[in-house]
Amino acid sequence: MKIIVFGLGNFGMSLALSLTETGNEVIGIDKQMDKVNLVKDKISHAICMDSTNELAYDAVPLKDADKVVVAIGENEGAAIITTAIIKKLSNVKIISRALSPIHDTVLEAMGIYSIIHPEQDSADRLTKQINFKSTLENYQLDNNFTISEVRAKKEFYGKTLGELDSVDKYSLTLVTIIRKKEKRNLIGKKTIVKESIGRPHPDTIVQEDDILVVYGNNKDIENYCMGQEEYDLRNKKI
Repeated sequence: MKIIVFGLGNFGMSLALSLTETGNEVIGIDKQMDKVNLVKDKISHAICMDSTNELAYDAVPLKDADKVVVAIGENEGAAIITTAIIKKLSNVKIISRALSPIHDTVLEAMGIYSIIHPEQDSADRLTKQINFKSTLENYQLDNNFTISEVRAKKEFYGKTLGELDSVDKYSLTLVTIIRKKEKRNLIGKKTIVKESIGRPHPDTIVQEDDILVVYGNNKDIENYCMGQEEYDLRNKKI
């Protein structure tokens, strides 16, 4: 994947190097030339620019990127402005670092829900999350097994879990279901948050836009996320 990392401080630099080592094309951006020089020979590209200047983005391939990480940690205002500019200029998936609870609230108001806290989440763990590109979010237990969030398939809508054997077909264990719920944040703005329904039961009805939290082998999760035709071809059913 092509991933752009804004902010090459300790966390951003570690993330850029880790993503590069796992086979990704990484573009690192920072306004300090000394930080750019530290990584320019270790990642695909390194750019020195002020990410709060919208005019500077002509040199940044946002539309070609698979994901963007705003890892700026020294300046909360700069991090927020950078995130806003990226969101304005492209539809790329944004993963943004939050520096405080109010920063979390501002990001949520902007529609950013992939929020990271480096003090709690290591760069290595985030690298695994980014590399597992077929899922929404995941917690990798080891090199083979993962707990992942995947979208419910359309053919599941309106059916009870007791009526479905499709999850079993993929050798996955359903842990819970996450649904979107409207909520007001600290500044009174309505936002959409995700909440678990708790332990699922056979009579639980799968709704449109439900997110299934499943446990299983990485390959089985990838098979679930593939289109049905591609899945059948890989398994030589057609």
